[in-house]
Amino acid sequence: MSIFNVISLFGGLALFLYGMRLMSSGLKEGSTGTLKRIMEKVTNNLFKAFLLGLLVTAIIQSSTATIVITSGLVAANIISLKQSIGIIVGANVGTTVTGQIIRLMDLNASSTAWLQFFKPATLAPIALIAGIILIMFMKFSKSDIIGQVLMGFGILFTGLMNMTNAVTVLSDSGAFNPLFSILGDNPFIGYLIGSGVAFVLQSSSATIGILQAFSVSGQLFFKSIYSVIVGIYLGDCLTTWIVCSIGAKADAKRVGVVNILFNLSETVLVFVGVTLARQFGLLDGIWNAPVNSGVIANTNTIFNLSCALILFPIVRQYEKLSRILVKDDKTSNKKYATVVAGLDEKFYETPALAFSSCYKVLNVQFDAAKENINRAFELLYVFDNKKLKEINEEEDNIDYLTDKGEKYLLGLNKYISDDEHLRIMNEYHNLLIQFERLGDYAANIAEAAEKLHNDGISFTEEAYKELTVIRQLINEVLNYSEIAFKKRDLPSANNIEPLEEVVDDLTETLHDNHLKRLEKGNCNVELGTIFLNLLSDIERISDTCSNIGETIVARILPQYAGKMHKYMTQLHEGNNEFFNTHYKEAHDKYYQALEEIVEGK
Repeated sequence: MSIFNVISLFGGLALFLYGMRLMSSGLKEGSTGTLKRIMEKVTNNLFKAFLLGLLVTAIIQSSTATIVITSGLVAANIISLKQSIGIIVGANVGTTVTGQIIRLMDLNASSTAWLQFFKPATLAPIALIAGIILIMFMKFSKSDIIGQVLMGFGILFTGLMNMTNAVTVLSDSGAFNPLFSILGDNPFIGYLIGSGVAFVLQSSSATIGILQAFSVSGQLFFKSIYSVIVGIYLGDCLTTWIVCSIGAKADAKRVGVVNILFNLSETVLVFVGVTLARQFGLLDGIWNAPVNSGVIANTNTIFNLSCALILFPIVRQYEKLSRILVKDDKTSNKKYATVVAGLDEKFYETPALAFSSCYKVLNVQFDAAKENINRAFELLYVFDNKKLKEINEEEDNIDYLTDKGEKYLLGLNKYISDDEHLRIMNEYHNLLIQFERLGDYAANIAEAAEKLHNDGISFTEEAYKELTVIRQLINEVLNYSEIAFKKRDLPSANNIEPLEEVVDDLTETLHDNHLKRLEKGNCNVELGTIFLNLLSDIERISDTCSNIGETIVARILPQYAGKMHKYMTQLHEGNNEFFNTHYKEAHDKYYQALEEIVEGK
């Protein structure tokens, strides 16, 4: 034995851990869209939720990631705590898939040549070659992500082979004899070692993989490793609990607690089961036999699967226990605290879920701004202090949503690399700003209504009728903006611009009409100032909706991203039939309404 063998061991360990993280990150990034759709469709059927947890964990190679994502979904009220329990149990079983992959190390390819391709010594370089080709030379969608997964797979097995070779040398020198002796004599120490290593590495799969690598020494026996395996479950779930608890709501914290309760139950079941089996002589054949990678993988799978089946009838009780252990949150005085709770940092590593939470905030923000605009217009006709208070409170809520959304997107930014995700990021950031502006203009209109009321003055009947006409037009612009945003509808986005042009024409006409009323003495200067400011705010609402339309178009048609000025110029040049037709229809419709006012109809 020499220091170089120890260096080789830890170097192999470093490669193994990095490869596992690289592979897991690639799998998570590549499957976020599918992951989101699957996890949102979970039902109250416990068995389906169990299968979901198993499947997702097998895909992304991390029970911690699955449970942390589940915690975020619970915090966002996408699924309930009760629904999450099946996923948690399934995730604990799904994590055993990694060990079954690593057992390929034990594959005997000497008798059949084609089996040689499935040995890690062959799979690792093939995966590395394929991965680097995809990353450096291929440009199709997701090629980088697939390449990253393959590179991670190859690095993982390269590290595992390095560890195995180093362990063989160190084992022959007797360096590990004291450690293996302690494990064999005291299962409690084995349990603590398994817990400690899993907690430090933050991965049960990685810890099981290291144990599998050490099995090549031939000095690991069933009597010494079963307690280590069970200890790994506790160490891993403690890490998960900490991540789930950071800045989380009560139900999100309970997800981590349920995971701990399940793993503690699993610990008791395994120790009782092994003790009884030992007493009845059922383990005599394997108790003192050396174990290999396959035996460790199978033991891990059997422990998790059998405990899941035994505990399945009582897992609902974990929800009740978690509610006793974790007290409810204090009631928030924010109207939209629930939707903001969905902006969970746990989703940062799965951007599709993070964007889903942002989209819900944007939905609420737009609806609040649109409703505030309608409330503000109503105040111009019939003033109500109660409604004014509601408008001001909702304006504060809109600002609150904007602040939370911007901070969340800022934190998410460093996790974004995919071009599509960058486009979504830009779209959502722009929409947050535009929706807040809509809320601001609603507050301005409400302020004008309050001034009219406090000063005891009012517009002329003709001015009120004119405001009714332009309000109808603004509502139409807002409706197209809503459809364009919520349904990502290109025709609706394109419809905004011709209507915005009509708003410009109409505000100019109303401005001229108002000056004529001033000349005739039908209106005073104070009223004139308020009316002109109203027209300015109405025009700004229209301009903001135009910005919303541009943002949606840039998302749907990436070729115009950063070139919207050129796109808008083309629309206004008069050569676009769609624009011309819809502009004329709207112009005729609303100017006809104005003529009817003049005619006194």
